[in-house]
Amino acid sequence: MSYKTDIEIAQEATLIHIKNIAKKINIDEDDMEMYGKYKAKLPLSLINESKIKNSNLVLVTALTPTPAGEGKTTVSIGLTEGLNKIGKQTTVVLREPSLGPVFGIKGGAAGGGYSQVVPMEDINLHFTGDFNAVEKANNLLSALIDNNLQSKVNNLNIDPRTILWKRVIDMNDRALRDITIGLGGTANGIPRQDGFNITPASEVMAILCMATDFEDLKQRLGDIFIGFTFDKKPIFARDLNAENAMAILLKDAIKPNLVQTLEENPAIIHGGPFANIAQGTNTIIATKMGLSLSDYVVTEAGFGADLGAEKFLDIKCAAADLNPKCVVLVATIRALRHHGGAKKEEYNTPNLERVTEGFKNLEKHIENIRKFNIEPVVAINSFISDSDEEVQFIKDACANLGVQAVLSEGWAKGGEGTQDLARAVVDVVENKATQFKPIYDWKSPMKEKIETIAKEIYGADGVVFDKKAALNLKRIDRLGFNDFAVCMAKTQKSFSDVESRIGRPTGFKVTVREIEIAAGARFVIPILGKMMRMPGLPSVPASTNMTIDNNGVISGLS
Repeated sequence: MSYKTDIEIAQEATLIHIKNIAKKINIDEDDMEMYGKYKAKLPLSLINESKIKNSNLVLVTALTPTPAGEGKTTVSIGLTEGLNKIGKQTTVVLREPSLGPVFGIKGGAAGGGYSQVVPMEDINLHFTGDFNAVEKANNLLSALIDNNLQSKVNNLNIDPRTILWKRVIDMNDRALRDITIGLGGTANGIPRQDGFNITPASEVMAILCMATDFEDLKQRLGDIFIGFTFDKKPIFARDLNAENAMAILLKDAIKPNLVQTLEENPAIIHGGPFANIAQGTNTIIATKMGLSLSDYVVTEAGFGADLGAEKFLDIKCAAADLNPKCVVLVATIRALRHHGGAKKEEYNTPNLERVTEGFKNLEKHIENIRKFNIEPVVAINSFISDSDEEVQFIKDACANLGVQAVLSEGWAKGGEGTQDLARAVVDVVENKATQFKPIYDWKSPMKEKIETIAKEIYGADGVVFDKKAALNLKRIDRLGFNDFAVCMAKTQKSFSDVESRIGRPTGFKVTVREIEIAAGARFVIPILGKMMRMPGLPSVPASTNMTIDNNGVISGLS
């Protein structure tokens, strides 16, 4: 049996004008800034705090994923279609894709099958220019730093050896990880070691996603920590008077983007921070926009629940005073086989024994969600290789834990295949929802917050702080950043900091190698293991199989 690709399905869809999508959520055409027929920017004036309190926020996350991912975006979009089909006015709110993964290993990132947001090609490529604006704002600060090193006027006496800020580009390019700049003579600046991160790893992206309004955005940009002077005084972006110029570059990027699903329901797509280094979720502004305009909002957070959901809840929801009513845990049978010990070539081979063993991973995620005082629903993202016996086992095992597990067939059937999941979510929202609570208080000691996440969420016995991390803790204290949130950076492939420890590992400690500071985003980043801020391309990049014809029709973007 042959299947249509995601891009073929998207290209066959008949899109309606974005003004008609806007009407569904009571947005007047004059309130939008249209980018052609199918995309629009929404003004921040549409955010209604009183409406937000009465709307229902649903988070979609997942068990610990395999490298291929388990379909959170597809389930998020499919669930939105299903909720609308059963009469619940719903908007899906998602992150924007990064060009690096699109042309690298991932291909398209706008959902899949019959659960997609469209126009798919635009969303995956330059969209409305938000990533470009983040990149330029980031690199403006880099240029200002190097200019200050060179200048004899208003020189801040910055020690080049302490500069933490890097340039960014939205592309996978390993050759830019470590570079030397300022070569070629005195007119070209002060020679120093530098490097590039990928744009989603920029603190500017994290700040854009944490800002609550334009004034808050400017404040946070000014708070970016750059490094130290030769006499050990901290230097911030505000010392270079950078915040207003950076904010000017972000004046349109701060506005959320409105598009549509294949079933003509509203979709807001905005922001795109890394999930294993930054907070891995869309902007606070976009989420609040969705809650202001719809009765239900479905959103997702990157990678497994130990990363995405924990950060979404402890950082984003705590900062923005959001109260998610339900968490959907996406599980695939193939991932359960993986966590049960199956090799890659066995992922698509039914094996109840492997699934039974792998269920321990999902069980830990269920336990974790309940620690936030939220009731989960398990969405079994359906694949053709799933056996009825394996699916029934998951349903029964979840039922024994008091959790509904529902087959989700959004990829193959769109909203028709997700109505049971939608009803299960509504049941939790209307009958079981409580006030969510974070697992730590931001005002707790920094070391204690890190240990709480490691013990409660990862299941670790404790935390080892390397010498550099211990020194970083002292720096955080000295700079007055102890009341920041914690944004853990670790592998997405395991609860532990060792990716080969699959399933539900026990009897381990995690090691914090160093702790970075994102003062504008107002969180610190403990680094567990070696984290990559600039990915490289695989030996056969996804770009290799992409084509475009004389009529501008793209193939291979999926």
